[in-house]
Amino acid sequence: MNSENRLKELQEMREKARLGGGQKRIDKMHNQGRLTARERLQVLLDEGSFEEFDMFKEHQCTDFGMENNKIPGDGVVTGYGKIDGRLVYVFAQDFTVFGGSLSKTFAEKICKIMEMAAKNGAPLIGLNDSGGARIQEGIESLAGYADIFLLNVLYSGVVPQLSGIFGPCAGGAVYSPALTDFTVMVKDTSYMFLTGTKVVKAVTKENVSNEELGGAMVHNKKSGVAHFMAENDEQALLLLRKIFSYLPQNNTEMAPVEENDDPVDREDQELNLIVPDDPNRPYDMKEIILRVLDNREFLEVHQYWAPNIIVGFGRMNGHSVGLVANQPNFLAGGLDINASIKGARFIRFCDAFNIPIITFEDVPGFWPGTAQEHAGIIRNGAKLLYAYAEATVPKITIITRKAYGGAYCVMSSKHVRGDINYAWPTAEIAVMGPSGAVEIIFAKQISDADNPKKVARELEEEYKEKFANPYVAAKRGYVDDVIEPQDTRPRIIRALNMLSNKRDSLPPKKHGNIPL
Repeated sequence: MNSENRLKELQEMREKARLGGGQKRIDKMHNQGRLTARERLQVLLDEGSFEEFDMFKEHQCTDFGMENNKIPGDGVVTGYGKIDGRLVYVFAQDFTVFGGSLSKTFAEKICKIMEMAAKNGAPLIGLNDSGGARIQEGIESLAGYADIFLLNVLYSGVVPQLSGIFGPCAGGAVYSPALTDFTVMVKDTSYMFLTGTKVVKAVTKENVSNEELGGAMVHNKKSGVAHFMAENDEQALLLLRKIFSYLPQNNTEMAPVEENDDPVDREDQELNLIVPDDPNRPYDMKEIILRVLDNREFLEVHQYWAPNIIVGFGRMNGHSVGLVANQPNFLAGGLDINASIKGARFIRFCDAFNIPIITFEDVPGFWPGTAQEHAGIIRNGAKLLYAYAEATVPKITIITRKAYGGAYCVMSSKHVRGDINYAWPTAEIAVMGPSGAVEIIFAKQISDADNPKKVARELEEEYKEKFANPYVAAKRGYVDDVIEPQDTRPRIIRALNMLSNKRDSLPPKKHGNIPL
């Protein structure tokens, strides 16, 4: 065969690989409002930057007629490219090829990319759209999943791993996204579950749809499995690019610094008025976060799950920071089981990838009741405590109002290695709220009084003056300074600059035993 024919053959093979399962299946995806695997990579990556590997690799299955049913690439597109000029490794499952089902070859392609990402210190993004294991390959497909899971675990905390769910993700397939750092789901077209609707009906007699069982809103609001939800494929891919922009390439590097045009010394007098005089009145902690960050830009993680705590990314003078904040608008900002888990996992991610943690605190305590106690609030609350205490990145805390009891200790206090702790004049730092404290300390005095309510009010005011204010903590060095709210942004930025070369360590050990 001459060179001209060889070139023609190459072009034909490339075209066959690009078509995947064929034009009819591509048209079907488009009719459903979905992009194909290759189209998704075009949106995700910088134009012209994608370099594909193993385009012609095929499965080796010879059972059930599969020996005559082979498509180049075998249902997954793998390679590397760039996002905003930065290297990233990617794989995109192709639903048009055998329903995106995973074979041994399919898994080998993904594992190759994962290993390259770790070896070259670059993030990994997986675009999932698969019907699960390829049944015709039996144990080979299950082994392929396990190989992927192992690399997810080994490279956790080494390079950032992001997942996008663009269609089905069922059975064992769900565990790879669950092991990655952040998962984006697409509303109405993506779903995740371990057992399908037919199995659920047979075992539990429940009649549920795919969306009800494991749709995007279910996992964003109820289970907390997913971190973000997008309206369509394009929005999900742009969201993955946005998340990527806040992250470093690997655990030895810092996140990229963006050019900042928001003055570092900007004061905001509106912050002086944001905390209500009535300690029982809620307010929106997100407004404080937005007013402090560069250009009011905040990428919230887990927006719909456990809304009594806020976590997400922002920038201070162009540098990536992780935000953790109690939200008085929900459950008074109290810490329950889900909030503790949500905060702990985000903190550990930031610590793994050298992202400073800024905490805004207004917490009345851990949420009471038999439901929380019986479900393990002690064990789960300890996860948040563990995460803060373990973290060695710069940690800055601002107490805006309540910091009561054990929750004060947990929320990055000085006692668990918080670096800089500021308090606003409205801060109330105490073992418990004035009302509850007075009821315990002065129970007899109040009950014996002619006017118990009046006496209780007077004692509450006395308690507030003596204990529930920031100056008692400041006198003992537990708060570094009591600051004017309007100065919060410049004070945080100066503290971050001071901590930029921070070095901290943990005692030598294989790993700790976080209370899972």
